[in-house]
Amino acid sequence: MVPYLLLCIIGIIMVYSSSAGIEMQNGGTPQSYLIKQTIYVIIGVIIMVFFANYPLAHYRRRRFLEYSTVIMGALLLAVLIIGHAVNGAKGWINLGPINIQPAEFCKLYFILYLADRMARVRQHGRHFLETKSSIGPLLMAAFFLLLILIQPDTGGGIINLAIISVMILACDIRWAFGVSLIIGFPLVAYIGLQQAVVNGWLHGGYRAQRFIAFMNPFGNASGSGSQLVNSYYAISNGGIFGVGLGNSVQKMGYLPEPNTDFIMAITSEELGLVGVSVILILLLILICRIIQLGIRSNSLYVTLICYGAATFFSVETFFNIGGVLGLLPITGVTFPFISYGGSSMLVLSATVGIIMNISVQQNKQRLEMASPFLSRK
Repeated sequence: MVPYLLLCIIGIIMVYSSSAGIEMQNGGTPQSYLIKQTIYVIIGVIIMVFFANYPLAHYRRRRFLEYSTVIMGALLLAVLIIGHAVNGAKGWINLGPINIQPAEFCKLYFILYLADRMARVRQHGRHFLETKSSIGPLLMAAFFLLLILIQPDTGGGIINLAIISVMILACDIRWAFGVSLIIGFPLVAYIGLQQAVVNGWLHGGYRAQRFIAFMNPFGNASGSGSQLVNSYYAISNGGIFGVGLGNSVQKMGYLPEPNTDFIMAITSEELGLVGVSVILILLLILICRIIQLGIRSNSLYVTLICYGAATFFSVETFFNIGGVLGLLPITGVTFPFISYGGSSMLVLSATVGIIMNISVQQNKQRLEMASPFLSRK
């Protein structure tokens, strides 16, 4: 809970710092995003507490999984029909004062649904991919991923695909093949992207321009590369200790989306390498603890949930930091717990709640096992 709460508090501070100036320039109130993010965090903590105390066995009930699948599919279809478009992506459903992003909720859905399906198959001593039981879940997952990519939400689609892939690797495939696949696929994708840019195969379109800017940001500094170039300026200005909280220059209209996609660039400018390192260390502690819980568990279902959650946090962090540093194309992925966003905060909090539930259950089991020995002493 400690890393989770600290990250949420840092997120509220940085959302306020990164958004106050630009809101005043646009005629709004500087506290606008501060109030919204604080409300999201409070609701997120309540959801976390609920999921931490809700019995894990209920997530495996057939009716719960069926209803979840229907609701998830309906939301992903609805967003294509009545969704609100932002930066060329139709990924939000407008419900008055709030916007729902179905692709975010899909991450937790895949973790819970596939963990149950895979664990049930393995209980009978069979491999998930070698049975007919895998056809339905995999086709459904492929359909949901297709709906996410059609929006188009490339970042969300890749994160969901990574969650599914790691869970399959953890359940079914030998480690040597898994490592080869994890290393080989990104390498092939990068080479293909590089050749596409060099040969001029990518042209036009918002998404294509992001890939072109990734390969040559300073060559497109006045156009599609301006985001990445200004991100570099922010990081350079910050140095090791930063220019001080609230003193960022790049957030004043130079760097778009300073409170969402590029909040870590503003954090780097204001708090420096030291501040960014503290945030990454807190996330690393959280992710390592989740993996540790998965390794210790005797239940494959629990192990797969932990590995899926760790993948969720790790890949989302990697994609956001990679976009800010120019190591990856900008995909619009938020930074966990730090970036502004209601859907992201609620899903992250629910995931942390489930992990805390698992941690509590493991602690109880250890105490029960130790109690006979303590009574003898």
